[in-house]
Amino acid sequence: MKKKLVATMISAVMALSLAACGGSASSSGSSGAAAPADTSTATAASGDASADPEVTLVMAEVNPLDTIVGMTDVYFKEQVEELSGGSVKIDLQDSGVLGSENDVLDAMLGGDDSIDMSRISAFALSSYGCGKATLLSIPFTWENRDHFWKFAESDLAEEFLAEPSELGLGVTGVFYGEEGFRHFFFKDGLDIKGIDDLKGLKIRVSNDPVMNGMVEGLGASPTVVSFGELYSALQTGVVDAAEQPIANYKSNSFQEVAPTLLLDGHTLGAIQVIISEASLDKLTDAQKNAIFEAGKKAEEYNKSISQEKEDEVLKGLKDEGCNVVEVSDLAPWREACAKVIEDNTSSQADLYQQLLDLAK
Repeated sequence: MKKKLVATMISAVMALSLAACGGSASSSGSSGAAAPADTSTATAASGDASADPEVTLVMAEVNPLDTIVGMTDVYFKEQVEELSGGSVKIDLQDSGVLGSENDVLDAMLGGDDSIDMSRISAFALSSYGCGKATLLSIPFTWENRDHFWKFAESDLAEEFLAEPSELGLGVTGVFYGEEGFRHFFFKDGLDIKGIDDLKGLKIRVSNDPVMNGMVEGLGASPTVVSFGELYSALQTGVVDAAEQPIANYKSNSFQEVAPTLLLDGHTLGAIQVIISEASLDKLTDAQKNAIFEAGKKAEEYNKSISQEKEDEVLKGLKDEGCNVVEVSDLAPWREACAKVIEDNTSSQADLYQQLLDLAK
């Protein structure tokens, strides 16, 4: 679990080997990205960061701040600044002003030092060789939110967070969270009642192999469109449908051009915050400690708000007249996704089984 000796975390960070320890879910060792048990322990071990040289870290977020992820970002920012005594400031750039997730990742992994941190979809790093990250987006893996949080609060999660550092990508994960289950939504004029109505539709994807395979398994055509162009793509018919968590669907006003929401919950919107190792190297030990302690607190905050925020947004959508279609039987959905599940888990079957077993 994340309650480790602070000295272990600090030494790992200073050596830029946050990936150290690796291991399985049952191992007591894990990545150096773990936060200490509590703030008092952190202060005693690494000192007061308030007198350290001031540093500003630029953090990217593709969604607005009124979403679950945006609220989590703001809380994380506040905690970093408080725990560092104001010596670390987070310049939070939201609503995609720094580019799409892929744009930001390309920049960070390419050595661009203008972006220090980013909140990303947990599976986004799969396009950069992170096989473990791929497992987090496999359709119908998470039975419910509690299942995901058993993962997020385990040593196994720390192993996943450390993966990009282990692969030499120059970034490491700080913490996990979630933004609710993801659902399909459809442009105006389509009569959608269930899975059979997806056949032949053009469904927006972000060029992720798992998403592409899922859409193909459902009999639809995956169509790559950047997130920033999705509203207009739905409006003009470039695509017929897309998928997002409920809060993001509403915050980006997609219900205006795609008023039918099909609650299939094909995967959970797992998220993580990453930081570049070069940016970590700018910080003192106490400031590094503040980052990871803030991550621990932000993870707890995210867990506390996600369900309530999602329920609130869904009620509002129904009140506004959004056509919300319930899915009573997921069996045909699971069957349609069987190939993409097999194709993307067979090489890591034991690890994937560990994720599934957490539901017990």
